[in-house]
Amino acid sequence: MITQLRGKLLEKNPTHIVVDCNGIGYEVNISLHTFSRLKDEELITIYTHLQVKEDSHTLYGFIDKAERLVFRQLLSVSGIGASTARVMLSSLTSEQVIEAISTEDTETIQSVKGIGKKTAQRVILDLKDKMQSTEALTEILQSPSHANKEEALSALETLGYTRKQSGKIITRICNNNPNANVEEIIKLALKNL
Repeated sequence: MITQLRGKLLEKNPTHIVVDCNGIGYEVNISLHTFSRLKDEELITIYTHLQVKEDSHTLYGFIDKAERLVFRQLLSVSGIGASTARVMLSSLTSEQVIEAISTEDTETIQSVKGIGKKTAQRVILDLKDKMQSTEALTEILQSPSHANKEEALSALETLGYTRKQSGKIITRICNNNPNANVEEIIKLALKNL
């Protein structure tokens, strides 16, 4: 299996990239999240997942191992194929997917085009335990930005707001201000609640 590619970035499109590795050009399907984080550098490293079917071999690429791991976990759910998993990772970051699954937030998962209520519930049911036991996902959940987010959520719960009510607002704030500390997150959230 091809697990990563390191080479020259020849083409960069919102849906795919072409990476030249020693004269061989690999077309790699990517999410919008990966597209937005790829810099226009000459040499890149992209983590890949190879899907083999009767009529095709398709490479999917990710900016980091955590995003690839979430993609692979999503593929293990009945009814979720590679294109749906890629759309999910284009609409939500890997951290948002993990958080939605761990907090059983079906609305966030349903916000992804093509995912209904039953599929969202199946994703949560199938992946909740797997997500908590995976090492790379644990790293994401222990990152400083995630810790600030959780602390802000707890503070707002103490103030009487529900986790569901404040969770979406805090997620949006953290995405727009990734370096915000807990106090700033709470202040911005209170203005929007």
